[in-house]
Amino acid sequence: MADYIPSTNEWYKVDDIDKVDSPALLLYKDRVKENIRLLKSMVSDVSILRPHVKTNKMAEVCSMMLQEGITQFKCATIAEAEMLATTGAPDVLLAYQLVGPKAERFANLIKAYPAVYFACLTDNEANAKHISKVAEAHGIVMNVFIDLNIGMNRTGIVPGKALPLVAFILSLKNVKLVGLHGYDGHIRDTDTATRQQNSDEGFQQVAALHQKIAEIHQRALKMVMGGTPTFPTHAHRKNVECSPGTFIFTDWGYKHAFPDEAFDYAALVITRVISIVDEHTICTDLGHKAVAAENPLPRVHFLNAPDAVPTGQSEEHFVLRVPNASSYHTGDVLYGVPVHICPTVALYDKAYVVENKKITTQWEVVARKRTINF
Repeated sequence: MADYIPSTNEWYKVDDIDKVDSPALLLYKDRVKENIRLLKSMVSDVSILRPHVKTNKMAEVCSMMLQEGITQFKCATIAEAEMLATTGAPDVLLAYQLVGPKAERFANLIKAYPAVYFACLTDNEANAKHISKVAEAHGIVMNVFIDLNIGMNRTGIVPGKALPLVAFILSLKNVKLVGLHGYDGHIRDTDTATRQQNSDEGFQQVAALHQKIAEIHQRALKMVMGGTPTFPTHAHRKNVECSPGTFIFTDWGYKHAFPDEAFDYAALVITRVISIVDEHTICTDLGHKAVAAENPLPRVHFLNAPDAVPTGQSEEHFVLRVPNASSYHTGDVLYGVPVHICPTVALYDKAYVVENKKITTQWEVVARKRTINF
């Protein structure tokens, strides 16, 4: 990980921060806009972009992408899919397999928004049959992508074993096979040449399957590949859509692991000092409930307190070791960059929008909910 370089312009400081109780999520609108524009500059055609909205979960942020000409999106929950539909997104891929009641919910969503092109994932015959049965009961046809396991070992079928599944899906009346989905989130090489090589190896499996399907079944399927770390490795490929997500806000983890991707921090958490424990220890109100806690400490780095070292955290408290506690006072505001922004955003029901160092409005993190209406 690269060494931290303290900010000299204090871009993150908010003039009216006293209006905001802590902990809180801040969203810097101009930086979000610049991250979208940088993303567009990194691809030859905006039509190959299919951003994942699991990071932002906000209708207003999705609208910003729509305004920049991005029309295809990926999501992980039905609530996120509904959020996209309400913003006017014309093409939504739910990158998740519909098990249990999810298929019924998704069918109801499809019928509620007939102008939106919806699709979902499947990786086995039993699930494809389940989706088809639900679709038939609703009198609709569901579009599906086959989820491929190209090394993540989380979901998906190995490409070399997928042809029988292709044939099975093509035999179903109420399911339409439209694409192949390959997420390579396991590829996190900082070296760009190594990242490209590993990406190529995974993609070759998808491309080989894609070719066989074209030859055997005369079907030209879509291919959706990658996330923020690997989308540049896929951007030059023909007939491939790229689906970065974290780029929109970026975080400490990606900023330092992938320095070739110059996205800026656009979302921060704030916390306040609530106690001076001793000459080298302070405590803030940034507990487990306010910043993603799946990573080991440090889970957040403070832009205006780079020497603060986390030593302990509980539900509502965050203890920091500092060089000189006498330089802090209760009520002092610390601005933090989470190591992982995506699950951090999901901990908040709203974000305070910052423009020109002022809080201008609040945006609901609407898709943090598991269910909105459907």
